[in-house]
Amino acid sequence: MELSTVKAVVTGGASGLGRATATQLVAAGARVALLDRAASAGADVAKALGPVAAFTPADVTSAEEVTAALEAAARHCGGLNVLVNCAGIGTAMKTVGKSGPAKLEEFTRVIQVNLIGTFNCIRLTAPHMAKNAPTADGERGVVINTASVAAFDGQIGQAAYSASKGGIVGLTLPVARDLAELGIRVVTIAPGIFETPLLGTLPEPVRASLAAQVPFPKRLGQPDEYAALALHIITNVMLNAETIRLDGAIRMQPR
Repeated sequence: MELSTVKAVVTGGASGLGRATATQLVAAGARVALLDRAASAGADVAKALGPVAAFTPADVTSAEEVTAALEAAARHCGGLNVLVNCAGIGTAMKTVGKSGPAKLEEFTRVIQVNLIGTFNCIRLTAPHMAKNAPTADGERGVVINTASVAAFDGQIGQAAYSASKGGIVGLTLPVARDLAELGIRVVTIAPGIFETPLLGTLPEPVRASLAAQVPFPKRLGQPDEYAALALHIITNVMLNAETIRLDGAIRMQPR
């Protein structure tokens, strides 16, 4: 798929990995809709990106809100052929901590947003993609999901986050097989430790310690590096049903 023909929805597009991806897509000539929470900076980000970008607010866990947001995105973009799922949350809680068992509602919320929210957006965007005329390769759309190295190397306190991201890795192949007959590819990126608003809440000594754990390069990943991989996936039709670690060779320790 040529980047200039991209009509993309980027969830979590108001910040971090999603914002970087939307920015690079716009620079490449794409039209983009930022799907993020109504209280996010999505409207300001879309305005900064120019008339080819729009803000379509929604909670990724809501079928009704996502359906409405996708309809608005399709009107703005003239159809949809790319979905980049970057929306997500994290929490730290041990299975049994000083205050007792982990709170089930917190575990459920992480699964709801990260895993179910990802699938919700895929299942509702795919019908839009199915309407597209196929390319010479028969391609009608591309879905890019965001997992994490925590899907493989979950640390102490990451049961909920790791389970949600492991679920995204697990659905990549079957969903790619489901959508293959429609000409829609599905690829997942599993970032390591990246410079995002979520990480920005940590004290600087903790951030420096995390960066030092990366074999090479010895630093935190940058959102633009995630975005660059996302754009390559869009253009490389042979990438399908795969999870790609983007992590500087880090393998997370227990803590």
